[in-house]
Amino acid sequence: MKLIRFGAAGLEIPGVAITEGHRIDVSSFGEDYDEKFFGTKGIERLEQWLMANQGNCPVISNDLRLGPPIARPSKIICVGLNYAKHAQESGMAIPGQPVLFYKATSSIIGPNDPVMLPRDSEKSDWEVELAVVIGQKASYVSKAEAMDYVAGYMLHNDVSERAFQLEMEGQWVKGKSCDSFAPIGPYLVTKSEVADPHNLDLWLNVNGEQLQNSNTSDFIFDIPHVVSYISRFMSLLPGDVISTGTPFGVGLGFNPPKYLKAGDVMELGITGLGISRQEVIPFQKNGYAKAR
Repeated sequence: MKLIRFGAAGLEIPGVAITEGHRIDVSSFGEDYDEKFFGTKGIERLEQWLMANQGNCPVISNDLRLGPPIARPSKIICVGLNYAKHAQESGMAIPGQPVLFYKATSSIIGPNDPVMLPRDSEKSDWEVELAVVIGQKASYVSKAEAMDYVAGYMLHNDVSERAFQLEMEGQWVKGKSCDSFAPIGPYLVTKSEVADPHNLDLWLNVNGEQLQNSNTSDFIFDIPHVVSYISRFMSLLPGDVISTGTPFGVGLGFNPPKYLKAGDVMELGITGLGISRQEVIPFQKNGYAKAR
């Protein structure tokens, strides 16, 4: 099942993508895709509800804006340097343990919303990533049981301002959390529809030029390892997002480096998880809400 949310920013309504180009409004189910939904087996309950009610659900116009597929989660935890070739291009050693950092949930936007450069942006960069959504509270889970705690997967562009991330005393969260720096979606694809999350092609183009093209088989730490590892240090709550790292081809890795500028267009995708597109816009004094 492919979960979507649609409508004006901040006023999104839950829906389901039945097939490509055929979307339905499931707001009559009575729940948004939030922590409570995931933590009470909402995916299973929605599947059962649809068996009886799908024919009564309004069809959604394909012209309507898609928002983030999940309501704001309690946290986004990212894994840095989780592809071997990306570590090499960054000039960093392959880590012995997952490198973790946070990304503010206020950075979340819809899959096709514009990305706004932050004030004083110098080195804003792109990162296509596979995002894992947690389906139930996870604390001290083993690798063997870790996949039982996964609800599904999303496409994520982990946009990053490298000057803030790497040149301001190494505090990565500052370069990752700017408004609009977390486009997610178009869908949350439930776990049952993804046969092998460790064999998914992922790619990203900037202005039509393909700059990232890899496969999740290049993971250093696989999903069970990452879920289990993070759950040692914090409780993962239903709806939380783990972004599993980016492959080689980021702007920082080029010689000379390439960075985003206003007017650039990013397009990215992952096998089975859809495609997203973001136009880069300049900083606006009144903030991102006005930009949209």
